[in-house]
Amino acid sequence: MRIFSFFERSARSFQQNRNYSTFLVIFAVSGGGLVAYSESKSSHGVYNVEPSQVDAKKKKVVVLGTGWAGTTFLRNLDSSLYDVQVVSPRNYFAFTPLLPSVTCGTVEARSVVEPIRRICEKKSGNIQFWEAECIKIDPASNKVLCRSNLNANSEQNKEFFVDYDYLVVAMGARVNTFNTPGVTENCHFLKELEDAQKIRRSIMDCFEKASLPNLSEEERKRQLHFVIVGGGPTGVEFAAALHDFVRDDLVRLYPMLKDLVKITVVEAGDQILSMFDKRIGSFAVDKFQRDGIDVKTGYMVVSVSDKAISMKLRSGETISVPYGMAVWSTGIGTRPIIMEFMKQIGQTNRRVLATDEWLRVEGCDGVYALGDCASIQQRKVMEDISAIFKLADKDKSGTLTVAEFQDVIDDICERYPQVELYLKAKQMRNAADLLNLSTANDKDGSKELDIEGFKQALAPVDSQMKILPATAQVAAQQGVYLAKCFNQMKERELDPEGPPRFRGTGRHRFRPFRYRHLGQFAPLGGEQTAAQLPGDWISIGHSSQWLWYSVYASKQVSWRTRMLVISDWGRRFIFGRDSSCI
Repeated sequence: MRIFSFFERSARSFQQNRNYSTFLVIFAVSGGGLVAYSESKSSHGVYNVEPSQVDAKKKKVVVLGTGWAGTTFLRNLDSSLYDVQVVSPRNYFAFTPLLPSVTCGTVEARSVVEPIRRICEKKSGNIQFWEAECIKIDPASNKVLCRSNLNANSEQNKEFFVDYDYLVVAMGARVNTFNTPGVTENCHFLKELEDAQKIRRSIMDCFEKASLPNLSEEERKRQLHFVIVGGGPTGVEFAAALHDFVRDDLVRLYPMLKDLVKITVVEAGDQILSMFDKRIGSFAVDKFQRDGIDVKTGYMVVSVSDKAISMKLRSGETISVPYGMAVWSTGIGTRPIIMEFMKQIGQTNRRVLATDEWLRVEGCDGVYALGDCASIQQRKVMEDISAIFKLADKDKSGTLTVAEFQDVIDDICERYPQVELYLKAKQMRNAADLLNLSTANDKDGSKELDIEGFKQALAPVDSQMKILPATAQVAAQQGVYLAKCFNQMKERELDPEGPPRFRGTGRHRFRPFRYRHLGQFAPLGGEQTAAQLPGDWISIGHSSQWLWYSVYASKQVSWRTRMLVISDWGRRFIFGRDSSCI
């Protein structure tokens, strides 16, 4: 009886606490403490999301996207300083470098995703998330128009506005089809997690169809011809993963089809993995040839039907190649909403959003862009050459000595990284080497430069300017950088510590973003990976594969996904890959 009474009292206490908690939640909602909607509705069914009363004094930061850039920004942002709101059509972050592994069952789909709400839960401060798609950015009124894709036929499927003080655009990019006919209708992409799952089902469907008894030999060969269009890292890694899947697992399940499988990689350029060192590209071609993977370089796809791909050779000849499954992996394109936003702010005829070195979108205030949807427009030295000369010429003599230039070279390299790249390319140690080279023919031996000589010395520097690649590594570093800037925003307003301004007076609040390349991997199958690490260090083989395992495991966003990925790798070693269509 005592035990029963104890549980009865506990149940009543829990019920009272739960009712009290429910009352608090209802009170908070009614007072605007959580998410409140305006009572007034427009004729189009558009709602306005009001800021919370508790955080009325905080600046509102709206983040569009939960990819590498947006998620890294959220994880590093001190959310207690801001009213943070996140809008994304997907409620999770996907570790995209492992998508090729998902296509072949090496890693399960749920092992590479982390719910955004779980990431927000670990942060201090209140972060609100809406699973919706941003359909319009209005910089004039500091609002974004969003629309939920959930419950399409319900009353809740309304468009709503979200206002912001700072907007972080991290919406990524879409697949670039180059307007090739038939690609969207007949090819698979490998950009999202859903794409990897579709490819996995399609692979198994091709094998199941080819094993049917009523098919001809020619039709079986067509069903088992897998074509990958694009010889970049994603296409090459998928081709290698597919070959391992077929060789290690599927040939045992479909022994009658093992001699009919064919994998082809089609590249319009001269070589695959063109962004890697040429040694890696050559090794990849040799290994693929040994494995039986056909590599076609110099082939441009002109159209895709449901059963064949038409390709044009450089000689002008057009051939048609039958296939069973095609994967399109040729690059990225701009999302329609970004293109519309670019028109609004005067950035027409561009591929992506243009930002300055502080990731601020050019043409509007309070808007930042990072990741694949943006590109940094590095300012040229020659545009500011007169201001640089004036700042360096401290004695106002009209000429510049080596010592005067040496005093400002660090600030110049900070603002114009192409100067540092040029010095390294020419094996110059410092500014003295650059000016000594320019003053070598001085008749009076003064080793001084006037403005014209200074322009001549720095004229070739801008040729070293480079566009950052659209990779997860770049997006993640941009997210970390921007979060640190936001965390120090208020204190830097009072005490800026950035580099001096060459145009105007004062100093910049923050040092500009600088990308640090940490290396890149290209898994080639057979437990062999090519690694290109900083310092031009090239490593190819089994040791690089284990380095790849350790790096990708350590870069997971949580211990949960880290343990899941490691367990998937271990399961594959013991039991093989999962060949089900689920």
